[in-house]
Amino acid sequence: MLINNELSDQIRRTANIFNWYAEMIEPLRNGVERGLPLELEQLPLMTSRLLEKHYYSGDDPLGPRAGLSRYRTSGTSANRRKSIYYSKQDEERYIRIKTEVFADILRGFQARKAMADMGTGHAAATAETVFRTLGLEVETVSYTLPIERHLERLAAFRPDVLYTMPSILDRILMASPDPSVYGIRKVILVGEAASLSWLGQAAERLGLAPGDITDTYGSIEVGTIARYDHDLGRYLFTDGIFAEGLTAREAGEDEEHLAEDERVLVLTSTVRDMFPVIRFVTYDVVRDFRPVIVNGEPRQSFRSIVRRIGSELKHGEKISIYDIENAVYRHIRNASIMVSAADNALTVQIFGDSATEEALRAIRCDVADRIPEIGVMIRNGMLRDIRVVACPFDDSVNRSAVKLKKIYRE
Repeated sequence: MLINNELSDQIRRTANIFNWYAEMIEPLRNGVERGLPLELEQLPLMTSRLLEKHYYSGDDPLGPRAGLSRYRTSGTSANRRKSIYYSKQDEERYIRIKTEVFADILRGFQARKAMADMGTGHAAATAETVFRTLGLEVETVSYTLPIERHLERLAAFRPDVLYTMPSILDRILMASPDPSVYGIRKVILVGEAASLSWLGQAAERLGLAPGDITDTYGSIEVGTIARYDHDLGRYLFTDGIFAEGLTAREAGEDEEHLAEDERVLVLTSTVRDMFPVIRFVTYDVVRDFRPVIVNGEPRQSFRSIVRRIGSELKHGEKISIYDIENAVYRHIRNASIMVSAADNALTVQIFGDSATEEALRAIRCDVADRIPEIGVMIRNGMLRDIRVVACPFDDSVNRSAVKLKKIYRE
């Protein structure tokens, strides 16, 4: 993909903010400054290893800056939680784009009231502003409340629109004898990957048509990335996002095996300054990544998000393999672990000889509390509990789990 003027401006801004990035692209900067034809693929990939070395490190240059909003997410190998920064301009762009996405989803639908039941993080912090901008009465529900209070608020407020995460919606459906009584007519989701079959079942339980539940895709690093279009049966990227689909090897994950129609999503953003979204490797695997024609114009798109590779997953909030390892090794030294996720449930398998029932119970609590928000949501019934199980020692599995430092999707 040829770097246009808009991308050139973004690359310059990123290099001006992050000295380490300027040094990395020094051989290409003259070309960027002079407007010479350059391909986006000539720039380095923004991998998790690179970001952990520079952006998430203790000498992060953005920390002391005034006027920045900071959002925290999962841990790193250095045993510290990541900080993600937004400037005032970043926040304004984020809210503008998210408002446009929601307005498009709700176009032609007469909504008066919206409820945001989002846990924590950036999406939760901005939801009320977005809905009020759209002229809706808004109520938010704190993740610190038990599931029973969430159901009471739903029954009392009866929102036309519910904005939530798949994991929270799953708990609402499981805890409600008849969730259709809440009067919800549209659902907007963000967070964990949601399969079409699960979405269909959720719509049926709520008394809705499948098209009344719309999934959106975003991340704390990038912002709102894409949203599902029911007419096309595909996710369309938002304005300001340039996407690439790479093989696992191209993305630096040689051990991963993708299907023929699967690619690792890599993003470049022209609407994000305080995070270096220039060929940012998301580690999300998408299926059927290709452009489609929408209103006579080509739009980048993909059919579905199938899984996530690497060391993190979303369990209400992001949690990393490093968070889990730190919790396990507080109680068991001579062991290795394998972490897997299926249907919004997280399982930690421990291979070793010293995993007593007492240790397993302590590990379960500590894993949840590595990210305090996750622990609160589990105790309040908003998320499924984390399973911690002892397994017979298997050297081949043991070697693989330690070497890859990843979370497996079942």
